[in-house]
Order: sequence, then C-alpha cells, then structure tokens
Amino acid sequence: MAQGTNRQVLLAARPVGMIKETDFSHREVPVPKPQAGEYLVRNLYLSLDPTIRGWMNAQDTYMPAIKIGEVMRGGGAGVVVESQNPQYSVGDIVFGMIGWQDYCLGSGRDAMPMMVLPTGVPLTAALSVLGITGMTAYFGLLDIGQPKAGETVVVSGAAGATGSVAGQIAKIKGCHVVGIAGSADKCRWITGDLGFDACINYKTEDVGARLKQTCPKGIDVYFDNVGGPILDAVLAQIRQHARIILCGAISMYNSIEPPPGPRNYISLIIQRARMEGFIVSDFLPRFAEAFMQISQWLGEGKIKYAVDVVQGLENATTAINRLFTGANTGKLLVQISEEPA
Repeated sequence: MAQGTNRQVLLAARPVGMIKETDFSHREVPVPKPQAGEYLVRNLYLSLDPTIRGWMNAQDTYMPAIKIGEVMRGGGAGVVVESQNPQYSVGDIVFGMIGWQDYCLGSGRDAMPMMVLPTGVPLTAALSVLGITGMTAYFGLLDIGQPKAGETVVVSGAAGATGSVAGQIAKIKGCHVVGIAGSADKCRWITGDLGFDACINYKTEDVGARLKQTCPKGIDVYFDNVGGPILDAVLAQIRQHARIILCGAISMYNSIEPPPGPRNYISLIIQRARMEGFIVSDFLPRFAEAFMQISQWLGEGKIKYAVDVVQGLENATTAINRLFTGANTGKLLVQISEEPA
C-alpha cells in the first residue's frame, strides 16, 4: 500500500477528576510497514470502556498503567491490509488492542494476539454483545452470581453494554429482574425492549424505597457496575446467601478523594452473603462457549443489544466522558474508518 499518515492519540497527563482534552496530545506518524511475522491493520472501530479511566492513572491495575507519551490503549476491530504473517490474511477482520490510532501493527510475538472474527458476524455485535462486554455479562452473572429460576436479580448500569446483557440473561434463566438506570428513556428501553420486570431511575427516584417495591422478597443476586450509594442501598435488602457480583464501580472512577466504603457491609455477615469481584480475561479459555451460547440467544430473539457510535477518531477524547455522564445507551464505539465493502 502507498505510504500514508497514521494519526495517534497519546496520554499527555494523568486525569484529575473527569477526563479533559488537555489530558491528551496528538501526533501524525508514517503508517508502519510490516516486517517478517507482522501484519498491518486499518482500524475500523475503537471500543470505549470504563476501564480505560483506570489505565490512565499512575497505578497499575490488572494491566500496566499507560505511560505518559504512549498511544492510548484501547480495544477494537480492524481489517488486515498487509501481512507478513501466515496466520493473518489481507481482508481478515480482527479484534484486539488496536490503540487510539488509524493503523496498528501486530505480530506473532504479541502477548495478546489479535483474534480473527468469524465471517458474517456484524462488527457492532462482535464489539458488544458478542465481544468483551457480552463475555463480562455472561461469566459474571452465571459463574459468579449463579442465578436460579425464581430468584430476584438487580442490575445497576442496566442500560450499559454489560448490564443490559446481564439482565437479559437473568430473564432467560427465569429470574425476576430489576434494572437501575439514569433516565426515563433508558428505563422504558430496559422494560419495554429488553424485558426487565422493572427499572428504577436513580436520578429521580429513591432507590432504596423503589427496591423495596420492586423486590418484595429481597435481592438474591446483584450485578454491580456502579458501586457507591446504590451498592449500599442494595446491601440493605439482600437475602440469605445473596451473591454480589463486583463488575465495576463507575460512580467512583473520577473521584478525586477515595470514596467511603459501604456502610451496609454488615449485611453480608447477617445474611451469610458473598461479594466477589472478577476480571473477564480470567475466563479467556471459555470465550468460545459464551460466544456460541450468546449467538444462539441472539438468533432466537432472546437477547437484544444497542450500540452508540461516535464518528471520527478525533472525537474519542470527548466521547469517553459519555460513559461517566450516562449519555450513552448500550456499547459506546468510535468509528475510525469505513468498513470494507
């Protein structure tokens, strides 16, 4: 291919509070040329996920912190446009850590090799319900939460990419499912299109009072995406042997001061309950299992999904805050370039 320009977004400063434009810098470099064992990917979609906010801090998490001056880390999908690696052919659609840039270079030496996506799978589905967020919902709910038919399941962040799928899986398993979201429109989508039994608007309703109304028998499983006061409200109403799934704590990711711990944690002792965190990459060997099962549910019309697509790599730096203001519904993506015809 002809030599071109690769736009890149770099981390310029550690964010304090909400992410700002000044936390990023931009540069243009030549498109790299693949050498033996390497392949060049034209990036199509960038996945914006809450975990990126943690990677921008100085402390390592389950992955190393992004260094100042490095290309912003991010998952996504692209198309192979040149290859010197027999495992990847020109035209393959691949998923992996593409970074915030127009092109990325992969090799057989990568710690997390790119995955070639099956043909016929819509890219937006591969990056949402059939991607990392769908896997997170599947393993978090079924392996950590272990819901049983007739139990009550509560899901916070229920209009998000992970929460919306987790709640639908709980319905498939025969549970009474209550979502928590941040707008009337989101609640209507959750109960109308997704089939949840009820939804609580945490911005306009008393969450504790509404949980008592919508969960009259108490709460057996809580899929927690937000932490903070909502976690406290749920802990006050858990049943014996309840399971609390700690998937995320998005309400606290931009906190300048360490947030206070849950006040109602004593309920875990009284109710002999369990609270457990997890990282979806721990389940990597079983991703094919989840992919096949969720694909079946999609084909049967038992699961629906939504994507929120922002156009242009240049808009990623502002779009990421949609995750923390609640502006997005479903999976938040940035389209970097056109999909192949």
